[in-house]
Amino acid sequence: MTTANTIGVTGIDATYYLAKDLERATEFYTKLLGFAPTMAFPGMASEWTFPSGVTFGLYRPEEDWHSGSGVMFNVPDVSAAVAAGKAGGVKFDDDGKIEDTPVCFMAFAQDSEGNTFILHQPKG
Repeated sequence: MTTANTIGVTGIDATYYLAKDLERATEFYTKLLGFAPTMAFPGMASEWTFPSGVTFGLYRPEEDWHSGSGVMFNVPDVSAAVAAGKAGGVKFDDDGKIEDTPVCFMAFAQDSEGNTFILHQPKG
């Protein structure tokens, strides 16, 4: 698909589940995976990065709770990726608003089936 080439996806940074009770879910996955989160943002997210570099995470939405999961596609320039995605017909949340977090930039989108994904540009 030409859209993927113009957006510049280089890989998958993380796969996430949404968690209504982040503390409970973090405890569950810490026991299941056998190690503490490698990154945690209290009340917002927990991540476990495996030695292979693959990351699994949990995210607590601030509002509009629904169960779900998603994937973070790595892009070198999230602004350019959003522009290319819009030109290719990708549906973005909040018209492609880019979230600026302490560790990354993210744009939330949906595929043709309504599944969510994130275009993700790590900082640093």
